[in-house]
Amino acid sequence: MGSSRSPLAEQVTGHGTGAGARPGRGAWRGQGPVVCAVAVGGGAGAAARYGASLLWPTPTGAFPWTTFMVNAVGCAVIGVFLVLITEVWAAHRLVRPFFGTGVLGGFTTFSTYAVDVQRLLDTGHPVPGLACLAATPVVAMAAVWAAVAATRRAIGAFGAFGARETGGAGAGAGGVTGAGGAGQATGAGGGAGGAGGGGAR
Repeated sequence: MGSSRSPLAEQVTGHGTGAGARPGRGAWRGQGPVVCAVAVGGGAGAAARYGASLLWPTPTGAFPWTTFMVNAVGCAVIGVFLVLITEVWAAHRLVRPFFGTGVLGGFTTFSTYAVDVQRLLDTGHPVPGLACLAATPVVAMAAVWAAVAATRRAIGAFGAFGARETGGAGAGAGGVTGAGGAGQATGAGGGAGGAGGGGAR
């Protein structure tokens, strides 16, 4: 007789009978740490953004500078972070979900940006509202691009400096070794000459 379990129950419990059965608990064990890392990082990032809004509150009808700067700074940090973990550093698999998706995803905000713009338009302040609407995505993209370019340039300069330092040290060591070798050869030649002269006498 066939199994009486429904396909939905098999998907939920992960105990299907066919070859395509879902892994269930195994999948959660694999993705659980990632979900937890994103949740913890997101809470930290959102708390940091809320703290910034308390430190620098925006007056009614004014341009929302706090939200604007939070998004700009967050996007710049995203640019630096992505270069480091993709081109420089082989990071642990939870670093990107925790810091990139979690912390920076919670710190930057699209929802508050949209609410700020809507509130400004609804309260009769179209100029700051439209300015924020247009400037935020432009500045955010520019911040990512500038941070990526600056980070790559800094890494390249640091690598070139390290190569020069290594090359200079190698050249110095080679010179010392060469001088030592020449001295040894000269000494050996002098000894041979002296021995030859003594033999001739």
